[in-house]
Amino acid sequence: MKILIDIGHPAHVHYYRNFIKIMESKGHKFFVLARDKDVAQSLLGYYGIDYASRGKGGHSLVGKILYIPKADYKLYKYARQFKPDIFLSSCSSYAAHVSKLLGKPHIVFDDTQEANFEHLMYVPFTEAILTPKCFTKKLGAKQIYFDGYMELCYLSNGYFQPDFRIKEELGLGPSDNYVVLRFVSWQATHDIGHKGISLENKIRAVQEFEKYAKVFISSEVELPEDLKKYRLKIDPHKMHDALAFSSLLFSESSTMASECAVLGTPSIYLDNNSRCYTQDEEKRYGLVYNYSESLTDQDKAIEKGVELLTMPELKNKWRKRRLKMLSEKIDVTAFMVWFIENYPSSFNLMKRYPEKTEEQFRFNNFLSFENNLNYNT
Repeated sequence: MKILIDIGHPAHVHYYRNFIKIMESKGHKFFVLARDKDVAQSLLGYYGIDYASRGKGGHSLVGKILYIPKADYKLYKYARQFKPDIFLSSCSSYAAHVSKLLGKPHIVFDDTQEANFEHLMYVPFTEAILTPKCFTKKLGAKQIYFDGYMELCYLSNGYFQPDFRIKEELGLGPSDNYVVLRFVSWQATHDIGHKGISLENKIRAVQEFEKYAKVFISSEVELPEDLKKYRLKIDPHKMHDALAFSSLLFSESSTMASECAVLGTPSIYLDNNSRCYTQDEEKRYGLVYNYSESLTDQDKAIEKGVELLTMPELKNKWRKRRLKMLSEKIDVTAFMVWFIENYPSSFNLMKRYPEKTEEQFRFNNFLSFENNLNYNT
């Protein structure tokens, strides 16, 4: 089978890298097209995944609309040469359009309910849309639900074991605590109208948290002079090691908040439209705290951060919550491999017997591995 994947965000690299490795070992072929977004192409290079670039894309809504025909044309040229059997993406309108032109199925993994523009652009041209069960937006008869989070594709079971040497690289001792703050650029289509955490509260969060732990900042945008000394200076592929051993994430990024939930690290996420998965991770497992961008909620979020940093046995409590979550979720990469390899039969089976089909991928079959991990050493 020949599969074309369109990568639009660094997180998508992680969603599909284990899937690609497993499928290649079975003889399947891939062509990856990647947007020049943040560290996406750097990650592809690190993981040894060949790719072609489709440029940086647009930033404003008008820019994004004008970019569509350019990206469609570029993807069409590559697809005509590669001749894929299936197109795979996370909300790519470009893959959707070109797949329809070439008469091939487009399969989407989508966990962002707020991506209204993307839904408008890709849903009519897509054959199968796979969403987490916590995804409440209805996308029609093409939608299939799976009981997991996309971050389970790469941060659980045998896919990831954190490297404790990251603490030494950060200049920390084995027992030193630290906090990661994550600020985003707010340039996605579904981020229009958002402002995020105020500069004043970014500075205040740093001042409050550094009373209890070392502070590091990961930011998509240039930091002001007052905060530059806190910048997290590690290779992009080591970010998950840093998150795994962190005492806390204070974040404008929903992906990183969910990554911490899967890793067993407390996270605080601020966004006026919190994601369905971060809400699920809070309500069902107590792994994430969701706040809006209001100044009142920013104050509450900082207070919650201090509360967590002063909580005894914090990481052990989150590790137990994490194991409970894993016992109820599926191995999303294994599910992805099965679904793509057996499409369209897999789609029909999931429609008829969703729970029965899903059961074979549950993580409770793998928890002995998880119980052997030690995040406090």
